[in-house]
Amino acid sequence: MAWYNKVFSRKNNNKTHKRLFSGAQGGRLFADWHTSGSSADQEIEGSLSILRNRSRALARNDSYVSRYRQMMISNVIGPTGIRVASKARNDNGELDLQGNREVESAFAEWCEMGSCSADGRQSFLDIQKMFVGSLAIDGEVLIRHIRSKDNRFGYQLQMLEPDHLDETYNAPNDTTGNAIIMGVEVNEFGKPITYYLLKNHPGGTASVYYGQNNYIKVPASELIHAYMPSRAEQTRGVPFTASILARAKMLDGLEESAVVNARVGASKMGFLVSPDGEQYVGEETEDTYTQIMDATPGSIEQLPAGTEFKTWTPDYPNTTFDPFQKAILRGIASGLNVSYVSLSNNLEGVNYSSIRQGVMEERDAYRIVQKFVIEHMVKPVYKKWLSYAMTTRQVSIPITKYDKFANSVTFIPRSWSWIDPLKEIQANVVGLQNGQVTMSDVQSSMGRDPEELFEESSREKALAEQYNIETAFSPYGATKNAVDPNLTGDDE
Repeated sequence: MAWYNKVFSRKNNNKTHKRLFSGAQGGRLFADWHTSGSSADQEIEGSLSILRNRSRALARNDSYVSRYRQMMISNVIGPTGIRVASKARNDNGELDLQGNREVESAFAEWCEMGSCSADGRQSFLDIQKMFVGSLAIDGEVLIRHIRSKDNRFGYQLQMLEPDHLDETYNAPNDTTGNAIIMGVEVNEFGKPITYYLLKNHPGGTASVYYGQNNYIKVPASELIHAYMPSRAEQTRGVPFTASILARAKMLDGLEESAVVNARVGASKMGFLVSPDGEQYVGEETEDTYTQIMDATPGSIEQLPAGTEFKTWTPDYPNTTFDPFQKAILRGIASGLNVSYVSLSNNLEGVNYSSIRQGVMEERDAYRIVQKFVIEHMVKPVYKKWLSYAMTTRQVSIPITKYDKFANSVTFIPRSWSWIDPLKEIQANVVGLQNGQVTMSDVQSSMGRDPEELFEESSREKALAEQYNIETAFSPYGATKNAVDPNLTGDDE
């Protein structure tokens, strides 16, 4: 142990233990830097409801936070949502076309409005959008699996606000030896076992009329509790907006004050000064009973002798406001992991290279959320639905083939429009020619199922031959390229 004592000994000649990291140094410059060694759950417990409510308030009233929520929904889910493509294969390795079509058709029927949601008011696309919106603003999402008779599959989803999961409920479970942390019962490894949900929303009218809420014990297998933890051993989620709430509120107040000051400045007001203190006799207002001068255009006022009129022209708005606002908004955009250009909807001073760099980084962040939505919501829901559909015999496929169809499925998220279509097409052509990418890679990046593309191409080719029409080009093995890779686009 000599090496240990040598390396970790606190002895030194100066009898003072020096901090070699500047971030760990003390002194007057860091006297107000208060930190805590609390666990993730300890930090969250006292702040969760406040963070969530403030985030919701800004999403309602602050244009930037509201836009951020819509940006998340639009870019992660998009107009068509995350689609399901069954890719089960037969024993000979070929795609089970008939089985795949039956599963996809039945699932599409279940996804319709009035079928998949317990309240009958949402489609599966609507649920996906609400999932992402709640994830961004509330920090977590609750979805309950419901056994129902309202559709032929016997399965529905119930969306719940995270308020139903009481963050103040902390207690040991003497029966199981588990711990209940902020409404979630976890075992010794932190795995959720049971959720204690408030029967009524704590902020709803039902709580007022029916008194104290009662808890409903829901097994973890019957509930989706989705959040993106930032620390290990974190039981509850916090809003994506948590780090920017204070700055966004301050910016909102700054802009409000700026608008008021600008309005006052545009009024071109003035004051009447009388050396002997004699009151100016003008038009009397009803609310303050003070005397004012009529400022109607073209009007002429005669002032009492000795009365002087002094103009007041506030210097506002001034030139310092715009750059100051941009600096604050850039900090907010960084905290939300989006570009300033997208959040502010301001394309001033951008070119192709700069906007492409920002957009590509932004899309990588959206892809992370897309993967999360697939793994934590779409895939579990699809597997749950498939088990119900097979057990209720709403599809002709026997339950013995559940694993075959449950594990052979592709989830296709939305894609994005090309920033420069010609450049992107050129890159795809070169990649295909060099074997660096496949047609599946290209089509998946566009949010399409390659099988659907080939099926549509084959159908269009057959239709053209039926009507004796020669197509302009013939892809996939043609002697000429659909797009000349030597074409160049203009950089702007």
